[in-house]
Amino acid sequence: MPQTSKIIQSREDWKNKAIQRANENREHRKNQKRHLEKIAQLKEQIITLEQANDEIKKTSNDTNVVEIKQAAETRSFCVLLVLNAVVSYRSVPRIFALFDEHTSLSWNWVPHFTSVINWTLRVGLGLLVQVAPTCEPWVAIIDHSIDIGTKKALVVLRVKMNTLLERGSAIRLEDCECVGLKVCETVNSTTIRDDLSEIFNISGMPSAIVKDGDFTLQKGVRLWMEKQQISIPVIKDIGHAMARVLKGEFEKTTPYKRFISATSRCTKCLRQTDMAFLIPPKLRSKGRFQSISKLGKWADKMLEALAVKSLEKDSETSALLERLRIAMPDFFLLKPFIIKFAKTTEIISKVMKILKNKGLTETTYEQCKQLSTEFPEDSKVKTQLQDWLEEHLKIQQQTANLPLIVSSDIIESLFGNFKHIIARGSQGDMNRSALLIPALCGNLDYDTITEALINAPHCELKAWDKESIPYTIRKERQKFFGNINIQKAGKL
Repeated sequence: MPQTSKIIQSREDWKNKAIQRANENREHRKNQKRHLEKIAQLKEQIITLEQANDEIKKTSNDTNVVEIKQAAETRSFCVLLVLNAVVSYRSVPRIFALFDEHTSLSWNWVPHFTSVINWTLRVGLGLLVQVAPTCEPWVAIIDHSIDIGTKKALVVLRVKMNTLLERGSAIRLEDCECVGLKVCETVNSTTIRDDLSEIFNISGMPSAIVKDGDFTLQKGVRLWMEKQQISIPVIKDIGHAMARVLKGEFEKTTPYKRFISATSRCTKCLRQTDMAFLIPPKLRSKGRFQSISKLGKWADKMLEALAVKSLEKDSETSALLERLRIAMPDFFLLKPFIIKFAKTTEIISKVMKILKNKGLTETTYEQCKQLSTEFPEDSKVKTQLQDWLEEHLKIQQQTANLPLIVSSDIIESLFGNFKHIIARGSQGDMNRSALLIPALCGNLDYDTITEALINAPHCELKAWDKESIPYTIRKERQKFFGNINIQKAGKL
């Protein structure tokens, strides 16, 4: 009996399994049939789409080309809005929207502001990538930006030696090419030597180097030349050189201190009055003597005004003069110093105007030397200016028979434009926005921007950012507060 029940149970199990397998096979065949029918339908759709695509290609062969061209023009227009029109990144899509809404101009697409940021920085990187040696003689203008956050940027500009001769006026940013950009936190003569070696290995050797009187730059350039075993003329920027001379002449003298005190007192008395138009020009605390000629010109005019006793036909002006004398009681007592100070700064201003616009040649050398004879007899500025002219005339005769570039004002102007753009941000930091510096140089047009974007894909931008900007204030802030939140979560 037990054996019979086992056989019966085994038969039932086999029967149930056979029924289950049959049902599974039936469902598999049905699914396979449905899939084959779907594949056949998709194949028919593919054939239909391919035929339609062929018809479109036959009727319009230039459709895709036009779309690519329009996209490139849109990118170029966005970059030019940021660099030339000096609008913020977020404003660019709004400008596009205004065009679409209020003009007949239309755009196929409006880019996001983050795309505008990436395109602009890629243009800067692309221009750096394109740097190559040139057969024409050129001058390297080098300088460090002032500290932004904890980092500085070493910038090297290339300016052709014949630029002043061709332009006939002072150098502009469109005459320059940024051949080197190094962002670093630690700056010393050794880092400058290594950075210059890397930059000049790519750009080629300059005929001369223009720089200010910074000691670290001076030593870094000297170490670089010793490493390369070469000797290149180093030009001392005329603006910084004359500022140091004026500082040595006046800063520690008692009359100058009394003069500055008087101007400060005058500013306080007149600032929030109806005579605010007479306050002296504001001078920055750092580099004050580079623009000191404005103060000398103001002081000379004020002396002329205070010398007028009264105006019978103009009672209103006479009343203003009386109030001015009350605000500046000791100013007229400084007349001998002010005359000497104003005359000295005026001559220096004329000399710098000649040299910055025409460069140093034998002709401009004679003009400046003639001006130096107008200094007061006891002026130390006269001797030091003539020494500077003699030293740099020799450099001009050694390099080429061309006007010698003796000013680094253009790199200061570049830093000013760069800071104006990044000042819109909430955090002052030297991040990947440093790539704006090469983008602000030269004469950008559609072809230049397109080529730069091709040479610097987005992956290259990310690689440069990772290598050159290891950290930023924003990243450090996120990391700091992220660790705090993790700590709190662990306690909970």
